[in-house]
Amino acid sequence: MMVDRWGNGQPTGRPDKAAVVARAPAVRKECTDGEVEAVENEAGLQVPLSLRITKDLDAQLKRRAAAEQVSPSALVRRILNQALHGGGEPVLTVEQVEGIARRVIRESP
Repeated sequence: MMVDRWGNGQPTGRPDKAAVVARAPAVRKECTDGEVEAVENEAGLQVPLSLRITKDLDAQLKRRAAAEQVSPSALVRRILNQALHGGGEPVLTVEQVEGIARRVIRESP
């Protein structure tokens, strides 16, 4: 027996109304994600990136993305851009640390 694409175990054919209602949020999300992906591709975001992360990090990213109402991919892109382009300088430079160390040595009894 073939199972329909709704995954509700019914024979291939038209699903019942409860199955349609239950699946509606997932379908909306799939459409939204698909539309976002299409727009991103048109905007020149055409280099896929695959990486392995822990399940905990995956869960954290998904929770944060949901809270910010963006896709996990969009959140990761933003985090990567901020890390690479935004304020990536250390709080103190090497020269500043060395200057502090010299003053401490000079002022020590």
